[in-house]
Amino acid sequence: MPILARLALLLLAFPVAAQADHLVTLVIQNHTFSPSHFEVPAGERFRIQLTSHDESVDEFESYDMKFEKIIVPGNTITVFAGPLHPGTYTFFDDYHPDQAKGTVTAVAAKE
Repeated sequence: MPILARLALLLLAFPVAAQADHLVTLVIQNHTFSPSHFEVPAGERFRIQLTSHDESVDEFESYDMKFEKIIVPGNTITVFAGPLHPGTYTFFDDYHPDQAKGTVTAVAAKE
C-alpha cells in the first residue's frame, strides 16, 4: 500500500486528535467582540467560531494562542486553539487593535 494511502487511513482512524469539543461563539460588530471575554477549560483544545457583522474586513488574531485569520463581512470562520495553561490570553482584530480586543481565561479543573 502506498505511503499516502497508509497515512490517510491512519488519520481516519484517529479523528479525535484534531477535534475540539468545546465551542465558543463570538460576533464582531462595530469593531467590537461580543462577548469580549470568555472562559475555557485549561488543558483542552477548543474552537472559536466568529461571525462578522462589520462592514469592513477584520483580521482575528492572537499572539498568545498563535492564530490569525481574515474574516470578511457577513461570513463566519472557525479557529482552533489550546490546550492552554491556566491563565488569561488576549485576542484582537489586527486591523482595529485599539477597538476590537478581548480575552479568554483558561480555568483549571476543580479537584
